[in-house]
Amino acid sequence: MGAIIAVAGISAFDLYNTLNRDNIVLATSGEIDLNGPINFMIVGSDTRKGQGEEFGEVTSELADVIMLLHISEDRKDAVVVSFPRDLLVSVPQCPNPDGDPFPARKRQQINSTISSGGVACTHLVVQELTGLEIPFLAMIDFKGVIEMSNAIGGVEVVIDKPISDDYSQFYIEAGTHTLKGTQALAFLRTRHGIGDGSDLARISNQQMFLMALFEKVKEDGTLNNPIYLYSLASSAARNMKLSESITDVATMVTLAGALREVDTSRMKFAQVPARVLSGVDDGRLEVIQEEATIMFDKIRTDEASKLELPD
Repeated sequence: MGAIIAVAGISAFDLYNTLNRDNIVLATSGEIDLNGPINFMIVGSDTRKGQGEEFGEVTSELADVIMLLHISEDRKDAVVVSFPRDLLVSVPQCPNPDGDPFPARKRQQINSTISSGGVACTHLVVQELTGLEIPFLAMIDFKGVIEMSNAIGGVEVVIDKPISDDYSQFYIEAGTHTLKGTQALAFLRTRHGIGDGSDLARISNQQMFLMALFEKVKEDGTLNNPIYLYSLASSAARNMKLSESITDVATMVTLAGALREVDTSRMKFAQVPARVLSGVDDGRLEVIQEEATIMFDKIRTDEASKLELPD
């Protein structure tokens, strides 16, 4: 018994130290009510720094994936909203840890906000765009996706049509596949091999992957099993950058508990209502403000279950 307690203590200490390393400092702060509705932001970075030569030499860093997860107060419903990387947004003044703040800017692609002020700036943009308080943020890079998908033994997805994408080096036949490692990353990145080759086309892949991942950890009992949950939390802490608001182990357990209660059949996926532009902004998107206001008002009043989404 003493040995078990000692090992548990060492594990908890190790997880605590890992969680409290290189955290994201959000520009906004306030009371966090873990008993109320929960808003959680997920960002996928395309940085090549420290990723190895296989992903190419790209000096810039962009927010390749931006998602907002809302869990209702009664823990029965959840909605995931994706923000297209080519969406034009207004950027507020963003903190600069190395000097004067970055100035506010108009009509900037949302994926570029991470390059001026870091992911905390992207977080500010999404808060301003949605009118929501978002106390939790996690960011993952290429290696993180690879390691996290390996940690859970892969994610099963159903692919309707064969995909052949030389850009992301992803080639796969139609059918049911369990994706992990570099294959999971390529699936999330591919867009030239699906639909019209736009970012909007690959958002459906990203949402399908997230849903399949969520179903897997629920079916495997990961969110109910302290040992599995510790393993997943430890992997997340090693492979993701987390906001300071998540660095408490008890908070992570509470968030996992909130997800555990959500019925997968009541989980919805949406995109920010947007229209494709032409002319000088050809290929970029702008928010359809009236529709977006309705969407985020329902999320703010915890009525995400009433969102009417296209099939």
